[in-house]
Amino acid sequence: MAVFTVLYPARDGAKFDHDYYRDIHIPLAREAFAPTGLTDVQVLRGLSSGDGGPAPFVTIAHLFFRDAEAMQASLTSARAPEVMADVANFTDIQPIAQISVAAD
Repeated sequence: MAVFTVLYPARDGAKFDHDYYRDIHIPLAREAFAPTGLTDVQVLRGLSSGDGGPAPFVTIAHLFFRDAEAMQASLTSARAPEVMADVANFTDIQPIAQISVAAD
């Protein structure tokens, strides 16, 4: 299993349309990447930091792939530019991405 995590850092005045993200963007990503190995998506909405302060991230998304090869195939697929271009429709935040695998 490989995980592509996308973190959207919180900042004053940032735009993030949670409804669009949930209803349009995530279904688009699922449709685009399922044929090449996407198995699941988990979206977390930031509520607060560990000390009760503001959440450091507006949203965190985990895209789970069958393996690293499937993730690479998805992220370099013909549909990947379409998914990436859609980001501007719901946020002006520059996301941070991380690729991870399960620890043994």
